Amino acid sequence: MAFRIAATSASRFVKPYTPPSPLFSAPFHNLTLKFHLTHLPIRKPGSQCYIRAISETSVESSISKKEEEEQQLPKDWKIKMLYDGDCPLCMREVNMLRERNKSYGTINFVDISSDDYSPQENLGLDYQTAMGRIHAILSDGTVVTDVEAFRRLYEQVGLGWVYAITKYEPIGKIADSVYGFWAKYRLQVTGRQPIEEILEARKKKGEVCKDNNACKM
Repeated sequence: MAFRIAATSASRFVKPYTPPSPLFSAPFHNLTLKFHLTHLPIRKPGSQCYIRAISETSVESSISKKEEEEQQLPKDWKIKMLYDGDCPLCMREVNMLRERNKSYGTINFVDISSDDYSPQENLGLDYQTAMGRIHAILSDGTVVTDVEAFRRLYEQVGLGWVYAITKYEPIGKIADSVYGFWAKYRLQVTGRQPIEEILEARKKKGEVCKDNNACKM
């Protein structure tokens, strides 16, 4: 009986707890929530926004890569080497010269098999002409071919002694004859298509690229 009286007395003096009223009423809360959800970016993998983000990133990456390659070109080059990037044996020599050129910066390497190759930027030497034999362009605009081109290239990276003997006759003529035989049959030796088929394939590819932007993606 004493416990009940004490509890009753205490309830008279202690007010029941009432939680504070919210700063915003329920309707305002709902409105604010809807507003934020409406403006949240959608990141669904299959959405158009997601695809566009990927394409824009790819474009930026390709542009930055191209700019990086242009920045790596030697500013004060002495000779420009036109090489066939699709020739596996040729690329061994190109890679060796490219590695040596890191210390000299005198050779400008131009891949004639690239879609970006421009004859106008290389004294009008088109793909078919450049494929026939090696061509090199000196900084003064002089075009050299065959063994002389190799000799000039090697001289620019401190290996002039390799081809020094070809300056003298009849060694020079013999060396040119050997190289001419190699240049004539190098496609067959490396297991590639004849030059006529390669030219036809490049022509068709050029026509497709002209009709749409597939080659630029």
